[in-house]
Amino acid sequence: MDVMTALSRAREGDNTAFAELVEPFRRELYVHCYRMLGSVQDAEDVLQETLTAAWRGLSGFGERASLRTWLYRIATNRCLNWLRDGERRPRTVTTFPPGVEPPEPTRRVDPIWLQPIPDTLLSGLPDDTPGPEARYERREAVSLAFVAAVQSLPPRQRAVLLLRDVLGYRAAEAASLLDMTEDAANALLRRARSADFPQPGSPPPSPRQRQAAAAFATAIEAGDVDAMVQLLTDDAWLTMPPAELEYQGHEAIATFMRNIGFRSGHRRYSLIPTSANYQPAYGCYVSDDGAPIAHAHGVLVLTVTDTKVSAFTRFIDNALLPYFGLPRRL
Repeated sequence: MDVMTALSRAREGDNTAFAELVEPFRRELYVHCYRMLGSVQDAEDVLQETLTAAWRGLSGFGERASLRTWLYRIATNRCLNWLRDGERRPRTVTTFPPGVEPPEPTRRVDPIWLQPIPDTLLSGLPDDTPGPEARYERREAVSLAFVAAVQSLPPRQRAVLLLRDVLGYRAAEAASLLDMTEDAANALLRRARSADFPQPGSPPPSPRQRQAAAAFATAIEAGDVDAMVQLLTDDAWLTMPPAELEYQGHEAIATFMRNIGFRSGHRRYSLIPTSANYQPAYGCYVSDDGAPIAHAHGVLVLTVTDTKVSAFTRFIDNALLPYFGLPRRL
């Protein structure tokens, strides 16, 4: 049925018509919530809240803006409520086993909650060119580095940045969506843009980059720290959100891997290739030598620059596995 017919029927209480009306926007709204919250789980919850609020408030949709813009208004403000009211699931910073003392990190950062998003959840996004104010292409705006940088911003700053620089809304439109003046929105955007964001222009991984990622995974499975280091850029980072410890450079990363990653000579890793945030990723499994079963140990996401790994991020969160279609055990 056409949009106007579906809208009319939905306003009369036709649930099927409403579902047809919002379905074209469901995936992009989900990804918007993910960028706002940094969590695939929280994004699911807030998307459901958004659609419920839209269903209940459809009579108030005055058609002054497009249905898509109206849904983005609801989704953005639901995300802000979620962040303000502390509705996120309880988070715990990654800790190390008793008696295991990690080496001194390169730096300590404020803990942020961050999860990778499987590429399967990024499929089906509209191919439309972003609006005139957009600075980031669709692929760039879901890179792990970009989403992590967004999480470092106060909630209203991240909302304005995403509406303007990712979705491409004009200043007046973004201000209207957030019920603030245009001057206030512009001030928030200036502060957001002053943060340390990755430069636009990251291409999808090339075959050579994927080959480098596979070689890095092979080195981890072999427990070969020297081979791992040879595949790193000189300024590579090892991060483990939400842990505040970060390690940069060959020496720091090698020390961490020898003392923590491979602290037991009998510990073996098995890595199952997948992809997240349009980057090479692996499901991680750990077993003792000779053990018939390997147990899940989170997800690893790689950033490959040229033909070397410039960052690898460990997510020790087995709740992610179902999103990637990965088992709990091998």
